[in-house]
Amino acid sequence: MKKKMLLLNTTVLLGLGGVLSTPAYASTIQDMESQKSQIQNQRQDVQSNIKAASDELTRLQAEQDQMKAQLERLTLAEEENNKKAEKTEADIKETSKQVEQLEKEIKLLQEKLEKRNDILKDRARSMQESGGNVEYLQVLLGSSSFGDFVDRALAVSTIVDADRGILTETKNMQDELKTKQADVKSKLASLEDMKAELDEMTVQLAAQKKQKDALAKELKDKEAKNEELKASLQSKDSSLANEQSTLEQNIKDQKAAEEAARKAAEQAAKEAAKKAAEQAQKAAATPAEKADSSSAKAEAPKASSNDVAPTSAPAPKASNVVTVGNRWIGNSAYVFGGGRSQSDINHGLFDCSSFVHWAYSQVGVNLGPLGSVSTETLKHAGTQVSSSQMQPGDLVFFDTYKKDGHVGIYVGGGKFIGAQSSTGVAIANMSSGYWKQKFNGRVVRI
Repeated sequence: MKKKMLLLNTTVLLGLGGVLSTPAYASTIQDMESQKSQIQNQRQDVQSNIKAASDELTRLQAEQDQMKAQLERLTLAEEENNKKAEKTEADIKETSKQVEQLEKEIKLLQEKLEKRNDILKDRARSMQESGGNVEYLQVLLGSSSFGDFVDRALAVSTIVDADRGILTETKNMQDELKTKQADVKSKLASLEDMKAELDEMTVQLAAQKKQKDALAKELKDKEAKNEELKASLQSKDSSLANEQSTLEQNIKDQKAAEEAARKAAEQAAKEAAKKAAEQAQKAAATPAEKADSSSAKAEAPKASSNDVAPTSAPAPKASNVVTVGNRWIGNSAYVFGGGRSQSDINHGLFDCSSFVHWAYSQVGVNLGPLGSVSTETLKHAGTQVSSSQMQPGDLVFFDTYKKDGHVGIYVGGGKFIGAQSSTGVAIANMSSGYWKQKFNGRVVRI
């Protein structure tokens, strides 16, 4: 009887063990978990690439925004310089007309003087023939030109009052016209120099704008490619996410099926054991022994966390006149006569002298009224020092379209910062090339 009971119990236990082991389920879940882990790793790589693409897009967009702002400044500078060029051209035409008019007046005066000269010579001959004053005759006949004659004749005290009046009036008219002619010609030369500089500046601005347009297009193309890459990566990530979700659901379903099978097996085993016990009890006619069950409680480990104290950013250092203008490098444009209004300054539109005035104002130094600042006022704003004693912060002057036509701030190392027509605010080398040739040795210490 005992043998029979042992055989029955062994059969029940073997059946229960076969149900609970479920090797097919375990293998399937393990494979799916492995696939899920691989997909998660792939998603991490893809998401890392998506973040890199997003960061690059942000950088490109910021660069493009900065480029657009600079293009707007260059366009505005080009418009302002074109207006000034047109006005200068009009001034040149008007001044040229004045020169032509004065030359006509001088020519008429010369013709008039020639007639007076003939009259005075005839009178001199008459005086000679009638035995007139020898000194007066020598003045008239010994002069090398009519102008020389006028100067000589006015010095002779024997000239009659009528002749002296004619000569004095004539000389005054002649001197006045020559002075006007010289002044107008000087103004015309200055305007022509200014026009030449404005023309050159317009060409440089157009070249800058063309270059920046090309760069803007390149940035736009990069942005489009990066957007395409980001979209492709996002699509791949979405596909992997779907695969991961499907696997997670399959794993969940498989685990649920396994749990259901395990519970069913346990229930079947219990029922079989109960039935076997009942049969054994009947066979042995003895009460069946009840088995005790025990359970263990597991205490979940407590999670620990470490707090990291935030670090504070270092306070920015104060700028000085040598570096305060760096903020405008790549963010400004040259406008002849610009930088003398808050609107110009807000848009980064300067000429050389207004930039120097602005830079010094940022460190608390007033270089006079902004509206009238020029290279002429700046060269008298401080103390002249030798170029061999030049130090950072000194003003340096260059002969461009006129003497002392350009000014900048020496930064050291043979370089200066200033608003140049070709670049806007920039640091330039004055120890070689163009600016070395134009540097005239004038250095002013504020």
